[in-house]
Amino acid sequence: MKALYHGNITAVLLGAFWMVILSTTVAVTMSFLTGEPFRPVIWLSLAWGAALGLITLYTPLGRLGPWAVAILIIVATSFGVGPIVIEASLYQSAIAAVLLGVSFAWTVRWILQDLPTGMLTRHEFEAATIRFLMGFGYIFFVAIVLIPFYVMVMTSLKNQAQLVQNPLDFSLDLSRGWALFSSYQELLTEFNFGSYLWTSFYVSVLTVIITLMFSIPGAYAIARLRFRGQSVMSRSILLIYMVPMIVLALPIYIAFSMTGLRNTIIGIIMIYPVTTIPVALYMLQGYFRGLPHEVEEAGLMDGLNRLQVIWKITLPLSLPALASVSLYVFMIAWNEFLLAFMLLDDPSKFTLTRGIASLNSSEIPRQHLMAGAVIATVPIMAIFLGLERFVTKGMTAGSVKG
Repeated sequence: MKALYHGNITAVLLGAFWMVILSTTVAVTMSFLTGEPFRPVIWLSLAWGAALGLITLYTPLGRLGPWAVAILIIVATSFGVGPIVIEASLYQSAIAAVLLGVSFAWTVRWILQDLPTGMLTRHEFEAATIRFLMGFGYIFFVAIVLIPFYVMVMTSLKNQAQLVQNPLDFSLDLSRGWALFSSYQELLTEFNFGSYLWTSFYVSVLTVIITLMFSIPGAYAIARLRFRGQSVMSRSILLIYMVPMIVLALPIYIAFSMTGLRNTIIGIIMIYPVTTIPVALYMLQGYFRGLPHEVEEAGLMDGLNRLQVIWKITLPLSLPALASVSLYVFMIAWNEFLLAFMLLDDPSKFTLTRGIASLNSSEIPRQHLMAGAVIATVPIMAIFLGLERFVTKGMTAGSVKG
């Protein structure tokens, strides 16, 4: 292992592996954007990465720096001996070569920064390795999130002829104009998706309200009151949430069928809070424990009863936690599929996820299914990104104080 603690060997290994990662990333990105075949050559990527890692190590930033490395990659890629094999137009090939050259030159400089050419200390070796793993982690996790979303959006913007001609072409044809959004228009006008959106919205809102009605007093009781079995109850809140819903599916289906609640919105509104109250209790009780006792005791001494203390003192102080819990519960209800699929058969009562499942048919074009998935994903994503700081604040405050 000690042999790896050498600047030359470290630069060769990290440069080679980093070039494989970037050449694959650039090839996949360009293939998705243009619809043309771009593919990485692993052995050339390893060779170029190893050589350029050494060049980067021995080239001070003030002399040639990353631009020399970028130019070498661009020239080699243009002559067909670079890390990527390109079968596209000259313009697209140039973009891919520049993208790969510049991205590798600047990022490998970051990975190998302050790395000496001779023997390394363990700290220097681990620092370079951690930077490499950080870069790989960023690329990997961004890719597994963005690629499916990109494919989903691009597929929804195509027509049936384009999908049949080349199912793997995920480029965008801007010449179609507003016709790009024909799938969305057809979903709203012909497939009743406006009704599905409204149903999912008010079901989710009611789920949030019911969940807070039960979880706020329950969490407060666990956090503040003293009663027999309190510690057992506090530790077992999440046990219900940890039971797989598929285990409860058959009993719920039988019970709802016998009581006439199956295929009703009331039944859905009744069962959704069962899945959200435990996690809301768990999140809120940790936050309530962190609130100062003195404020509530002062309220009790001023003549307030316990419910008034909760309403006038505890809840205003807990707004960040309530916001984060509400958003989390809303997301669970909005995205819930199993119960909706099992309990709803009438299309007029479908939630959004149940409506999307009904599009998964050989008789319905694939672009409509993808458009439905976009409609279900984008609103909740926008809400989450808009309120993310409140969610982070509420969860962090509860975890630190509790």
